[in-house]
Amino acid sequence: MKSLKVGLIGFGTVGTGVYKVLKSFDNIKILKIAVKDINKKREIENFDTNLLTDNPYEITSNPEIDVVIEVAGNVEPTFDILKDAIKNKKHIITANKELLAKRGSELFALAKENNVIILYEAAVAGGIPIIMPIKTILSANKITKIAAILNGTTNYILTKMSEKGMSYETALKEAQELGYAETNPTGDVEGYDAAYKLAVLSTISFNKKIDINKIYREGITKITAQDIKSAKELGYRIKLIALGQVLEDGKIDVRVHPMLVAKKHLLAKIDNATNSIMLTGYPVGDLILTGEGAGAMPTSSSVAGDLLVLASELETTQNPLPQTVCNHSDYAEQINIGDTYNEYFISITASNNPGAIGLIGTVCGKHNININTIMQKGINNDNTAEIVVITELSKESDIQNALKEMLNAEKIKKINNLLRVMN
Repeated sequence: MKSLKVGLIGFGTVGTGVYKVLKSFDNIKILKIAVKDINKKREIENFDTNLLTDNPYEITSNPEIDVVIEVAGNVEPTFDILKDAIKNKKHIITANKELLAKRGSELFALAKENNVIILYEAAVAGGIPIIMPIKTILSANKITKIAAILNGTTNYILTKMSEKGMSYETALKEAQELGYAETNPTGDVEGYDAAYKLAVLSTISFNKKIDINKIYREGITKITAQDIKSAKELGYRIKLIALGQVLEDGKIDVRVHPMLVAKKHLLAKIDNATNSIMLTGYPVGDLILTGEGAGAMPTSSSVAGDLLVLASELETTQNPLPQTVCNHSDYAEQINIGDTYNEYFISITASNNPGAIGLIGTVCGKHNININTIMQKGINNDNTAEIVVITELSKESDIQNALKEMLNAEKIKKINNLLRVMN
């Protein structure tokens, strides 16, 4: 296998893991590591501090370096750094899902011009192999649907809310104490992280560019312990689902939001920080891949795998892995959330007076919504009651219009939550 000289950009938890893994391969030599703070103490035995630089362009311009591995994150200044590396004929391995989702098409076009490749197995699901399988062994398939749990932080929080009856705030605090959630958890709990990953995954699965700005995104911050309890009683668990699907007219539905997932569904059984991806395609049918979606070692596994595959290819050709070259020229026609069809869970606070449930049924019927299940959850001290509704398949815009009409009725005090349902 060809020997490769590598420059590493980013040396935090993941970067340190990558360094430790790559040190075990005789054909890989790390020449330089770009860091923010060159004087920071590194908890690595016998580490050579001469490897460190605070100037990433020292790596991108070094003619000896074959491959630049980027695990620093962020879009800026990372985009400009990798752009310079590509112009200097370096192959790229990255774990940066945000960069790929927002500016990946620019980097892939530049890489094609310069006859280098970008590999990014670690960007979508950590240690779960999904990018290369789609581009190689599954390339004969027409993939029509992705349903996935792509964020371990939110899955951990929702698991604790379900299993331990914790509030969202308590579960988040525990996740932060264990290192699953950042001090500022917005990227995870508001669904940004999952949306970036879904954009990347949908682009290669559906062979169309996905506009990250057109992905509907909703996080888990509004999920309450009562929502979890009601879902359980109805035979569901709540998960943050990344959903992408090709519709009959060729348009693409791509979104991230919490869903009630039927307990019989495989994704309902994915707990704690584990990630899982379900693909539907022809002729393969349904596939599900599950594993650690983040962390130093799972991410390092994918980075090292990309690097070793590249080394093997470069042993025999100067045009490695042609199947990984991005050839997506057209953007997908992505539909608006209002045009999607779903079953719905609706939690409503209504006055405990005759006619409240009848009113809900009447309004739903007026807006072409059939009700599957409706139940009242007892009476509160203020003489209100929570009413939970599960609808049949309905159009999102019809649901939203029905809720607006309900809120104008005297008997309806509050719409507590609206969640979509996966059976």
